Amino acid sequence: MTTVLTLIDHPDGAVARTSRETLTLARQLAEQADQPLHAVALAPVADEVVKELGELGASVVHSIEHPSLDADAAAPAVAEVLRQLMEQLAPSAVLGPASDRGAAVLAHLAARTDLPLAANCTAITPVETGWELTRVRWGGVLYEDAHLDAPTALLTVAPHQVAAAPATMPATVERRVHAPVLDDDLHVTRIVDREELSSGVSLATAPVVFAGGRGMGNAEGFAILEELAGLLGGAVGCSRVATNAGWRSHNDQVGQTGTRVAPDLYVACGISGATQHWVGCMHAKRILAINTDPEAPMVTRADDAVVGDVHDFLPALVEEIRTRQG
Repeated sequence: MTTVLTLIDHPDGAVARTSRETLTLARQLAEQADQPLHAVALAPVADEVVKELGELGASVVHSIEHPSLDADAAAPAVAEVLRQLMEQLAPSAVLGPASDRGAAVLAHLAARTDLPLAANCTAITPVETGWELTRVRWGGVLYEDAHLDAPTALLTVAPHQVAAAPATMPATVERRVHAPVLDDDLHVTRIVDREELSSGVSLATAPVVFAGGRGMGNAEGFAILEELAGLLGGAVGCSRVATNAGWRSHNDQVGQTGTRVAPDLYVACGISGATQHWVGCMHAKRILAINTDPEAPMVTRADDAVVGDVHDFLPALVEEIRTRQG
């Protein structure tokens, strides 16, 4: 029986949010096609991860074990692993998250298999002549309905577009160890070291994000956002203006050319809200804008807005939070 094959990431012993979203869409496809859902993960794969994958509908977890592969394995090597699994399993579709890593792996896989790749998908339906897709285009400002004509569908799933949800009937999971044969030239690109540029909650996964723009005035103006983030267990982001001015690192930039976030609450402080920034935060459950301009795009699009100076409002907000926290 053919399968639906899904690449997943599991940093820190848990399935990544983008991978949970990808598995949810993959499960929907597998159910439509009446095919089993398989997950692929680089070893070591913790028992908790296997259990979570089963809850998301995966019936088989392929644990990839090779002396030169780890969580930071280069995209060409991971793509070759998937290609070898495709030869064994003949999947009808291979999905991966549209993260930096997932997009790179699936692009290499498309080149190795000479198959087309559909990027940033939000829906897929098998039809007699191929696949009907919906995918995000133009940085997230529009959706495209497309037809994919390919014997095997390769696609990445757009982040924050599919609501991750457990299967109605969780699967009984079989763990299979796969030991690929890899040529040395697949390891010419590799990560040799990592340096954490910031500490605390990740911007991409933070439940609350305080983001600052031109209205913060200077780099020192972000200190109060750091304080607020610390009080609420959140992270600090910024607009491209703040990055270009040298006030914050590009790692903190929210937007089409930065990080796309989907927190429970996004607080835009002194950010006008150009389209480039909006597509990075528009999937937040709730957006609060603070700006002196009542006609600023961020103010008019936000769920709630405070028309005023951030330098007046934020200190009062800090005081109120501290009072309520005792």
